[in-house]
Amino acid sequence: MPNDGRPLEAIASEFQIGLLDMLEANPGTDPYLPKVGKTLIIPSQMLLPATKRDGIIVNLAALSLYYFPKGSNKVMVYPIGIGQLGANTPKMVTTVSQLIKNPTWTPTPNIRKRYAADGVILPAVFPAGPDNPMGLYALRLSYGNGQYLIHGTNANFGIGLRVSSGCIRLRPEDIQALFYSIPVGTWVQVINEPIKFSKEPDGSYDIEVHQPLSKCESDDPQTMPLVYSNEFKAFL
Repeated sequence: MPNDGRPLEAIASEFQIGLLDMLEANPGTDPYLPKVGKTLIIPSQMLLPATKRDGIIVNLAALSLYYFPKGSNKVMVYPIGIGQLGANTPKMVTTVSQLIKNPTWTPTPNIRKRYAADGVILPAVFPAGPDNPMGLYALRLSYGNGQYLIHGTNANFGIGLRVSSGCIRLRPEDIQALFYSIPVGTWVQVINEPIKFSKEPDGSYDIEVHQPLSKCESDDPQTMPLVYSNEFKAFL
């Protein structure tokens, strides 16, 4: 850990990793004041979700977004923030309905009520600009009445955590790259698969397991049971 006063989030951002992944790989590390000279493990390897690899896949359990450009064998992977308890990001299959540059943000009544309970009074509308919590770019999803977006942020904390009001949050440089890479109509899957798996060309098997997402305050992710998908049962 360099002697430059940076929090763990800044190190995670440098390596395009979510904060929770960094904390899981480095248990006991102070996220705000990591010990100078401490050796950090950078969790840079991952498995891809076992689902149709087209367009955008968001795996809530892995706190990751995967984009598969058409006509390419590449994948772009970004850490994300998702909905907090009580404002969960839903699973869905949908499309990108709108690309929005310099979005405004109109907090819903429920969001305003939740913030007010913490003593924060939100304005009726946040104008576009660097102080907007949605950042400078947003992708509106067709799901529901269009209330869910993939967007940026004006904060330097929260990627790789459950912090949003239900939308999917990316770091500013990541949402900018995604914004200019995809067209309207791009297919989007939002899944919740804590177990990822793969059979390698040499015949070996790899399994990657994330803590399941808690559904209420009393849930302990350390002891919550894992639910096996049909694909994983077949893999076993």
